Amino acid sequence: MSLYDEGHTIAGWTGFGIAAVGSAVVGCGVCAASLPLVAGGLVVVAVSVLVTWALHLAGWGKPPGVRPRGDWGMRTRDVRARQGHAGCVSCRLAGRGRTATSAAPMPAEPAPATSVE
Repeated sequence: MSLYDEGHTIAGWTGFGIAAVGSAVVGCGVCAASLPLVAGGLVVVAVSVLVTWALHLAGWGKPPGVRPRGDWGMRTRDVRARQGHAGCVSCRLAGRGRTATSAAPMPAEPAPATSVE
């Protein structure tokens, strides 16, 4: 048994379902040679990304890495999502999970002195 439960969340399965429908519409558009159908399918796929992101930020996703086995259930909501997950791209894009030290730019190191002879 794996220590990870990747994608076993409401956000993951909802995003997958919407993206699968969008991909099917794109495929039908390619077979029918219909540019509006292909464009519509691509819009549905883009919507799936936004829906998944919104559900993750609402706590129905999961942080990266290992979770305790008790948090593996599909209906388990992540209560730490409002603060942001460390190392999570979705949370970083939403401006969550940043601390005062990580938001401040690092000071540049001085260039080493070189001597020309």
